[in-house]
Amino acid sequence: MGVKMSIENLSAQQGQHAAYTVAEFCQAYRISRSKLYQLWDADIGPRVLKIGAKILITTDAARDWQHEREAASNTEAA
Repeated sequence: MGVKMSIENLSAQQGQHAAYTVAEFCQAYRISRSKLYQLWDADIGPRVLKIGAKILITTDAARDWQHEREAASNTEAA
């Protein structure tokens, strides 16, 4: 008999979440909720995963967004 492991259990064992809630993402990146919505309105926010009314930001989407913002910052500074 195989053991099934949910994404949540696997992530907990790895010490991280598979996805952030909006509040968790804002806390992790030290931005306000309103700033995050401004970023989405400007089409430069992180990709989202919608499950019903719940909005999640996967760790992959957060990492990609961070790299995109870093690249944009480096381009603007040059």
